[in-house]
Amino acid sequence: MNDDKQELYPEFENQPLQRPEYITAMAHLYRGELQRSLSWRLRLDTTTNWAIFTTAGILTFAFNNPEFAAQTLLAGMYANLLFLILEAQRFRFFDVFHSRLRMVEENFYGPMLRRDLESPLADWGLHVAEDLHHPHFHISMRQAIRARLGRVYAPLFIALIIGWLLVVVLQRRAAGEDWFQILAIGRVPGYVPVVLVAGLFIFLLVCVTTAPPLPRLGAKGKVESSREVPDIDA
Repeated sequence: MNDDKQELYPEFENQPLQRPEYITAMAHLYRGELQRSLSWRLRLDTTTNWAIFTTAGILTFAFNNPEFAAQTLLAGMYANLLFLILEAQRFRFFDVFHSRLRMVEENFYGPMLRRDLESPLADWGLHVAEDLHHPHFHISMRQAIRARLGRVYAPLFIALIIGWLLVVVLQRRAAGEDWFQILAIGRVPGYVPVVLVAGLFIFLLVCVTTAPPLPRLGAKGKVESSREVPDIDA
């Protein structure tokens, strides 16, 4: 009975994979990874919109209410820092699926469209299979912060620090207040906001200067020093 069953239903692993089956499986894999990538891309857009609308609202409120500008702008800087960290973590997830997509596009669909059976990366299937079997982040948190800071958040932080200097320092200075009164927030001494602002921008500067460039798989599967990502993908 078992022998008859094995003849009717042979073990899958012992059967050669036909070309149509391989192409169908790759098409379904690509669609699934594309859906995951788009899902995380939408999450990136959501966080970016939060940061932009928050910055615009805080700047508007600060210029219309100079007496509350110091604490409002300071809170806006750290709110953007929170958005940046959250978005950087989401970008790491996005990069996992986007990297698989690019691997399939460059080594499967690209050669197929060129009518060239030789893929740029000979063992690209092993790389994708290993990444599916042992999924892991391809970039560090510092690299993700650097990427999102350069793409979105640098202008937001610059706008907030300029607003802080214009509203808090110049307007209060014009009113004849001394420096400690200018930088003070209520009963909080003036040096506290300075330390908070300086610490924030030192942290961002460290992330930018110490994070290595984003990796990219080259033609031989080695990590190169740059990544060419279209604007629509990052």
